[in-house]
Formats: sequence, structure tokens, C-alpha cells
Amino acid sequence: MEGPRRRLRAGSAITPQEFEELSDEQLERLVPKAWREFFPGKDACFDGCFYLHDGTVWSFYKGGLRDE
Repeated sequence: MEGPRRRLRAGSAITPQEFEELSDEQLERLVPKAWREFFPGKDACFDGCFYLHDGTVWSFYKGGLRDE
């Protein structure tokens, strides 16, 4: 049996397992409002990341922008 889930908020870092378990709607809520429109859906993410309009990369595993 699973323990209680932690409360995830915008900018929260998640694990690869959590990424797989969460729906598109739940993942979208982890992205800050200013960038939510750029979230393409889970299937379009590579390694828990997606590109923003300016080419920067948002990482769910980091809970923020990925340094390149």
C-alpha cells in the first residue's frame, strides 16, 4: 500500500516515477503559470523536459529551468 502523496505545487521537483504516474493535467500544474501554455503534454517531453518559446528547457525533475 502506498503512503500519502506529498502536495505538489508549481516549481516542485519530481522523480521520474512520479512523472510517469502523473497525468498531463497534474504535470501542467507543476509548471509556473507564465509557462504553462508551452507545456506540450507528457508524450512530447523528453527525459522529463520540454522547450519553452525562447528555447530554454523546463525540467520536471529539477522543478525549474535546466542549465545548459
